[in-house]
Amino acid sequence: MSEQWLSERAPGFKDLPPQDRSAIFDFAFLWSLFEAQVMNNFARADRIRERVDEWTAAGTLGADLYDGELAHFRNRYFADGALTYHFPYLGLRPADHPDLVRAVIEGVNTDPRDRILALLMIVWRLRNNLFHGAKWAYELRGQLDNFTHANSVLMRLLERHGQVA
Repeated sequence: MSEQWLSERAPGFKDLPPQDRSAIFDFAFLWSLFEAQVMNNFARADRIRERVDEWTAAGTLGADLYDGELAHFRNRYFADGALTYHFPYLGLRPADHPDLVRAVIEGVNTDPRDRILALLMIVWRLRNNLFHGAKWAYELRGQLDNFTHANSVLMRLLERHGQVA
Protein backbone atom coordinates (compact mmCIF):
# COMPACT_ATOMS: atom_id res chain seq x y z
CA MET A 1 0.00 0.00 0.00
CA SER A 2 2.76 2.49 0.83
CA GLU A 3 4.62 1.67 -2.40
CA GLN A 4 1.48 2.39 -4.40
CA TRP A 5 1.01 5.69 -2.57
CA LEU A 6 4.67 6.62 -3.16
CA SER A 7 4.40 5.64 -6.84
CA GLU A 8 1.44 7.96 -7.24
CA ARG A 9 2.83 10.90 -5.27
CA ALA A 10 6.62 10.84 -4.82
CA PRO A 11 8.58 12.35 -7.72
CA GLY A 12 10.40 9.63 -9.66
CA PHE A 13 9.51 6.81 -7.29
CA LYS A 14 7.46 4.89 -9.85
CA ASP A 15 10.45 4.93 -12.21
CA LEU A 16 12.87 3.44 -9.66
CA PRO A 17 13.74 -0.16 -10.49
CA PRO A 18 12.76 -2.69 -7.78
CA GLN A 19 16.40 -3.31 -6.79
CA ASP A 20 16.89 0.43 -6.15
CA ARG A 21 13.78 0.57 -3.99
CA SER A 22 14.89 -2.51 -2.10
CA ALA A 23 18.37 -1.13 -1.39
CA ILE A 24 16.90 2.13 -0.10
CA PHE A 25 14.28 0.38 2.04
CA ASP A 26 16.98 -1.94 3.41
CA PHE A 27 19.16 1.05 4.23
CA ALA A 28 16.41 2.61 6.33
CA PHE A 29 16.06 -0.56 8.41
CA LEU A 30 19.79 -1.22 8.64
CA TRP A 31 20.48 2.35 9.72
CA SER A 32 17.80 2.11 12.40
CA LEU A 33 19.30 -1.14 13.71
CA PHE A 34 22.83 0.31 13.55
CA GLU A 35 21.72 3.36 15.49
CA ALA A 36 19.99 1.17 18.10
CA GLN A 37 22.67 -1.48 18.54
CA VAL A 38 25.91 0.33 17.82
CA MET A 39 25.15 3.96 18.58
CA ASN A 40 22.95 3.41 21.66
CA ASN A 41 19.95 5.03 19.94
CA PHE A 42 21.73 8.31 19.25
CA ALA A 43 23.96 8.86 16.23
CA ARG A 44 25.79 12.07 15.55
CA ALA A 45 29.07 12.70 13.75
CA ASP A 46 31.00 13.20 16.99
CA ARG A 47 29.53 10.04 18.52
CA ILE A 48 30.40 8.06 15.39
CA ARG A 49 34.00 9.33 15.73
CA GLU A 50 34.01 8.24 19.38
CA ARG A 51 32.92 4.73 18.36
CA VAL A 52 35.63 4.50 15.72
CA ASP A 53 38.19 5.64 18.29
CA GLU A 54 36.93 2.98 20.74
CA TRP A 55 37.26 0.25 18.10
CA THR A 56 40.74 1.51 17.22
CA ALA A 57 41.84 1.43 20.88
CA ALA A 58 40.33 -2.03 21.38
CA GLY A 59 41.99 -3.41 18.24
CA THR A 60 38.63 -4.34 16.70
CA LEU A 61 38.53 -1.79 13.86
CA GLY A 62 39.12 -4.23 10.98
CA ALA A 63 39.55 -1.44 8.43
CA ASP A 64 40.69 -3.82 5.68
CA LEU A 65 37.28 -5.53 5.80
CA TYR A 66 35.74 -2.41 4.26
CA ASP A 67 38.21 -1.88 1.41
CA GLY A 68 35.68 -2.83 -1.27
CA GLU A 69 33.13 -0.34 -0.03
CA LEU A 70 35.74 2.38 0.37
CA ALA A 71 36.94 1.71 -3.18
CA HIS A 72 33.40 2.28 -4.47
CA PHE A 73 33.13 5.65 -2.76
CA ARG A 74 36.66 6.65 -3.82
CA ASN A 75 35.73 5.90 -7.43
CA ARG A 76 32.49 7.85 -7.11
CA TYR A 77 33.98 10.93 -5.48
CA PHE A 78 37.52 11.07 -6.91
CA ALA A 79 38.62 10.44 -10.50
CA ASP A 80 41.40 11.64 -12.79
CA GLY A 81 43.20 13.35 -9.92
CA ALA A 82 40.26 15.50 -8.82
CA LEU A 83 37.09 15.33 -6.79
CA THR A 84 34.08 14.49 -8.97
CA TYR A 85 30.92 16.56 -9.24
CA HIS A 86 29.27 14.08 -6.84
CA PHE A 87 31.47 15.04 -3.88
CA PRO A 88 29.82 18.38 -2.98
CA TYR A 89 26.42 16.67 -2.94
CA LEU A 90 27.44 14.68 0.13
CA GLY A 91 26.81 17.94 1.96
CA LEU A 92 29.59 17.39 4.48
CA ARG A 93 29.28 19.74 7.41
CA PRO A 94 32.12 20.87 9.69
CA ALA A 95 31.29 18.18 12.29
CA ASP A 96 31.48 15.51 9.54
CA HIS A 97 35.29 15.87 9.27
CA PRO A 98 35.24 17.10 5.65
CA ASP A 99 39.02 17.52 5.40
CA LEU A 100 39.61 13.99 6.66
CA VAL A 101 36.98 12.55 4.30
CA ARG A 102 38.53 14.40 1.38
CA ALA A 103 42.06 13.23 2.25
CA VAL A 104 40.91 9.61 2.50
CA ILE A 105 38.91 9.83 -0.74
CA GLU A 106 41.92 11.34 -2.52
CA GLY A 107 44.15 8.56 -1.14
CA VAL A 108 46.41 11.01 0.73
CA ASN A 109 45.38 9.61 4.12
CA THR A 110 45.43 5.80 4.41
CA ASP A 111 45.35 5.52 8.19
CA PRO A 112 42.98 2.65 9.11
CA ARG A 113 41.11 4.69 11.73
CA ASP A 114 40.64 7.58 9.33
CA ARG A 115 39.51 5.28 6.49
CA ILE A 116 36.71 3.86 8.67
CA LEU A 117 35.76 7.29 9.96
CA ALA A 118 35.61 8.68 6.41
CA LEU A 119 33.53 5.72 5.27
CA LEU A 120 31.11 6.18 8.15
CA MET A 121 30.87 9.92 7.50
CA ILE A 122 29.85 9.11 3.92
CA VAL A 123 27.23 6.63 5.14
CA TRP A 124 26.11 9.22 7.71
CA ARG A 125 25.65 11.81 4.93
CA LEU A 126 23.74 9.31 2.77
CA ARG A 127 21.48 8.81 5.75
CA ASN A 128 20.99 12.53 6.32
CA ASN A 129 20.49 13.26 2.63
CA LEU A 130 17.88 10.51 2.38
CA PHE A 131 16.03 11.14 5.63
CA HIS A 132 16.09 14.94 5.34
CA GLY A 133 14.92 14.94 1.73
CA ALA A 134 17.95 16.07 -0.29
CA LYS A 135 17.98 12.87 -2.37
CA TRP A 136 14.50 13.69 -3.71
CA ALA A 137 16.02 16.60 -5.64
CA TYR A 138 17.05 14.05 -8.29
CA GLU A 139 14.26 11.56 -7.56
CA LEU A 140 16.63 9.02 -5.92
CA ARG A 141 18.14 8.16 -9.32
CA GLY A 142 21.62 6.66 -9.51
CA GLN A 143 21.75 5.59 -5.87
CA LEU A 144 21.70 1.78 -6.10
CA ASP A 145 25.47 1.32 -5.76
CA ASN A 146 25.70 3.90 -2.97
CA PHE A 147 23.04 2.24 -0.87
CA THR A 148 24.22 -1.29 -1.69
CA HIS A 149 27.72 -0.44 -0.42
CA ALA A 150 26.39 1.52 2.56
CA ASN A 151 24.23 -1.48 3.46
CA SER A 152 27.27 -3.76 3.35
CA VAL A 153 29.12 -1.42 5.71
CA LEU A 154 26.20 -1.32 8.13
CA MET A 155 25.69 -5.10 8.13
CA ARG A 156 29.38 -5.76 8.74
CA LEU A 157 29.48 -3.17 11.54
CA LEU A 158 26.41 -4.72 13.13
CA GLU A 159 28.00 -8.18 12.96
CA ARG A 160 31.22 -6.92 14.53
CA HIS A 161 29.98 -4.32 17.00
CA GLY A 162 26.22 -4.69 17.43
CA GLN A 163 24.54 -5.94 20.56
CA VAL A 164 23.68 -9.61 20.48
CA ALA A 165 19.94 -10.14 20.54
